[in-house]
Amino acid sequence: MADKFYSKENLRFLLHEVFHVEELCKREYFKEHSLENFDMIMEAADSLSTNHLRPILLEMDRNPPYMQNARIKVHPKMGELMKKFGEDGWISMSVPHEFGGQQVPFTILQATAFIMAAANYSPMAFAFLTTGAAHLIEAFGTKELQQTFIPKMMSGAWQGTMALTEPEAGSSLSDIVTSATPTADGHYLIRGQKIFISCGDHDACENIVHLMLARIEGAPAGTKGISLFVVPRLRPDEKGELVLNDVNTAGLFHKMGYHGAPIAHLIMGEKNDCRAYLVGEEHKGLSYMFHMMNEARIGVGMSATAIATAAYYNSLDYANVRLQGRKLTEKDPLKPQIPIIHHADVKRMLLFQKAVLEGSLALCLQACMYYDNSKTLEGEEKENNFLKMELLTPIVKSYPSEMSILTTSAALQVFGGYGFTKEYMAELFFRETRIHTLHEGTTAIHGMDLLGRKVMLKNGQATMLLMQDVFIDIEAAKKFESLKPYAEALEQKLTQLQELTMRLMGVAQKHGAEIFLSDATLYLELFGIIAVGWQWLKQGVVSEQEKTSSSKKYSAEFLQSKLLTLHFFFEYEMPKTEGLLTRLKSKNNVTVDAKPEEIV
Repeated sequence: MADKFYSKENLRFLLHEVFHVEELCKREYFKEHSLENFDMIMEAADSLSTNHLRPILLEMDRNPPYMQNARIKVHPKMGELMKKFGEDGWISMSVPHEFGGQQVPFTILQATAFIMAAANYSPMAFAFLTTGAAHLIEAFGTKELQQTFIPKMMSGAWQGTMALTEPEAGSSLSDIVTSATPTADGHYLIRGQKIFISCGDHDACENIVHLMLARIEGAPAGTKGISLFVVPRLRPDEKGELVLNDVNTAGLFHKMGYHGAPIAHLIMGEKNDCRAYLVGEEHKGLSYMFHMMNEARIGVGMSATAIATAAYYNSLDYANVRLQGRKLTEKDPLKPQIPIIHHADVKRMLLFQKAVLEGSLALCLQACMYYDNSKTLEGEEKENNFLKMELLTPIVKSYPSEMSILTTSAALQVFGGYGFTKEYMAELFFRETRIHTLHEGTTAIHGMDLLGRKVMLKNGQATMLLMQDVFIDIEAAKKFESLKPYAEALEQKLTQLQELTMRLMGVAQKHGAEIFLSDATLYLELFGIIAVGWQWLKQGVVSEQEKTSSSKKYSAEFLQSKLLTLHFFFEYEMPKTEGLLTRLKSKNNVTVDAKPEEIV
């Protein structure tokens, strides 16, 4: 197992030099923090990940959860880890002071999640799922709900989950049928099923607290009739003691990766005694859930990036020690073999990984900074940052997720035949990352969200604001001769993207939604490549500035590697936009016109 699973230097470069995260400390909400404090948090995350998470990665993968006596058993270390996540403040890190949290910026929260997920994705999911569930109770729950559930969840004693999906309602949440019946005692009785519930049952915590979507009897049809409830596995009785709440585990899904965290099938109300507690107002559950969707979706992109990063350093380590063949110009078969990193195609696969994952990490942090700005600035600046974050979120969720499948595949390829075996970890990362195109909405859902809603948000204001930020960085890059060609290339792609977007708006008006959105996934992919090209240009500007800086905070090798990878991205990844532009401009509606019976 390679010792290095992420680059401290790169994370520090992005947080300090590219995004100037210390600027957040000037805001009233974050005034108790400092850059030194943020660095301490990063070091603590590194220590936790290195000493506690990474050592059990293989154990968790090889020994997945299992059912025993209608309960799910997980890795024995998870109980200790949940307690540690609670005691050390990881679960409550971004929570406001009034709820016992540290009020740390979302950007720093996600940076620590990146470190943990690169070390071992599964344990991190237990902790931050709890954070997300508690956040909904904090934002919309009554004082009683807050006092009953949040302290236990923050301590790591109680697990939090998000229970949305049903057997017949996956992406289509409007088809949810789980029912909630009001009672004279103020609670509701829940009946129904939920599937694919991450950490939905396990023995590492005393209790599991589900934030569950259900439909109150007589509610309007569709998404307007969905309410949000707290549904604990064990509920407090009149004496404050925990009793069973008629939430039963019907099964455990066996996954191709992400083995450490269980995915449960739950049945509620078999005895008509599953009590639920309404969060907020009736019929507003989906709007409450979407309150945290941007956070969750950015988190998915960050986790995919983290796993891809671990795979990259695993393959980079191997490429430096694996001897195979000789240079093509060497004709003497008696000469010693050379490390495979000297071969051009191996360098291509390594640079491909680095270009995607470091560009994706920057893109995720960009969205995080927009998020923190939208929470702590005022007036127009607050609104503008929210709009930019809204626009960027489907890209941040989807580009890293889709591309991590390709980059972890490239990492496996570097190992050759060994990559296909369990003797090395390459196959683990390939399996581990595959879930992220499915979590928090499929890529198709996000493509339709981007093209069908986000690009024209507030009459296109979100797109205009984001483009202004990109053009500022383009102009900054043009001041460096080495970066000018890339700045001009990105400028051209932005113009083409804007022209295409207007063209597609015309298609929507003339031909309707089905044709307009039929290739929304390809539009999302195109936007993603251009957005990551922007992030590489930002990093290029800072790298050039650092090369002549007197501070010498970064090694010459690190900065040269940055500029090489930027060059690679614009030479190898940016040209892929040409094929996408050609397809998206085409008037041939192949998939819309295709008849199901023709696909045999």
